[in-house]
Amino acid sequence: MWRHDIVHRVRGTVAQRQGELVDLAQRLIRIRSENPPGDTTEISTFVVDYLRAHDWDPHWHEPSRGAVSLVATTAGGQGGHVILCGHSDTVPAGNPSGWSFPPFCGDVVDGEVRGRGASDMKGGLAAMLFASTLVREVIPTLPGPLTVAIVGDEETGGAEGAAWLLEQGLIRGDACLIGEPSPPLNPTVGQKGSCWLEITVAGKAAHGSTAPLGGDNAIVTASRVVLALQDVWHLEVWLPPDVEPLVRSSAEWMMRAGEGRYAQLLDHISVNVGVIQGGRKINMVPDQCVLHVDCRLPFGVEPADLLRRVRALVAGRVPGGDRVEVRLLRGGTASFTAPEELIVQAVLEGIRLVKGAEAQPILQWASSDARHFRRFGIPTLQYGPAHLETIHAVDERVAIADLVDAACVYATALLRYWELTA
Repeated sequence: MWRHDIVHRVRGTVAQRQGELVDLAQRLIRIRSENPPGDTTEISTFVVDYLRAHDWDPHWHEPSRGAVSLVATTAGGQGGHVILCGHSDTVPAGNPSGWSFPPFCGDVVDGEVRGRGASDMKGGLAAMLFASTLVREVIPTLPGPLTVAIVGDEETGGAEGAAWLLEQGLIRGDACLIGEPSPPLNPTVGQKGSCWLEITVAGKAAHGSTAPLGGDNAIVTASRVVLALQDVWHLEVWLPPDVEPLVRSSAEWMMRAGEGRYAQLLDHISVNVGVIQGGRKINMVPDQCVLHVDCRLPFGVEPADLLRRVRALVAGRVPGGDRVEVRLLRGGTASFTAPEELIVQAVLEGIRLVKGAEAQPILQWASSDARHFRRFGIPTLQYGPAHLETIHAVDERVAIADLVDAACVYATALLRYWELTA
């Protein structure tokens, strides 16, 4: 089955039908699916229609109103069961005035598709949907089972998306490829853990005209907490020996790729105060301020460990620290898939054949749904088209050439994986 004429046929078919792939990406981008609020009903309805038009039988899952995920599986031979997974939600576009084009235009300019989600990850989603239908055309009887999972709750942690589907036994497989954005020659085989904290600072209300003598301003105390949190970056980390070589090789790649400023993220705890909520009126001393803090954890750091260390840091650095409550909103540990796994080798070979260059697996400094699949013993990696600098930023876009290459890589990697596992 694994013959170069099939690979050439895949590439030729994708090239001939490039317009169909681009149109699919545009349509996905034009459907708003920001999270929050996290309602993916409209985009899921569109994907259901697309899958049914290509002879799939998708199943609709909605653990809570609007949090829609889709699962479609086709039977195959004795090869391994592959899951292609992508998320349909995006981060909010924010203030449109900050964009140089409408955030949901989905237009094509200078060989790029533009709009919120183009890179994270509606471009990858389009390429995966396209590739999953393509392989069934190239080989009507697949050498192994294939599941397409479109999850609707990735940007807020996946509790009602991939994690829920796995916990309910609605997804099964031997390997998983997620279309999250990545460098063109570097699938990500590991991600950092996450630790989202809610910090509540108590104060004492009073008339605003009496400050700073009257009351106890919770926002002022919270500002001291924010400054103290910057020391999280300097907390000591001990990497487990089994992951040190991968961390080191990933850092070396980042240096060569001109991303050296981010290399330290691989062995440091990042900290971002993303939300501050405090005060009711301008003429009242606020009696409460709430911070939401996003920390990403390197290998060797557990969420409970960071929670304990943050509590000690705040208590030791902030006057009135006893009025500060720190609690864990959600957390997960860093995880990785060994580069020797067959799904990783299949993707690396797919990239080499499509891009004509050697590929290198690396670690990612963010976290993703990959951890949920690994928790269920499913080897997982990520590879997807992206203009990486625009992810979660304004003017998000993705190159058409990268969409085409990603679709070719997905199809080629599937064929190779089935060859290796048959």
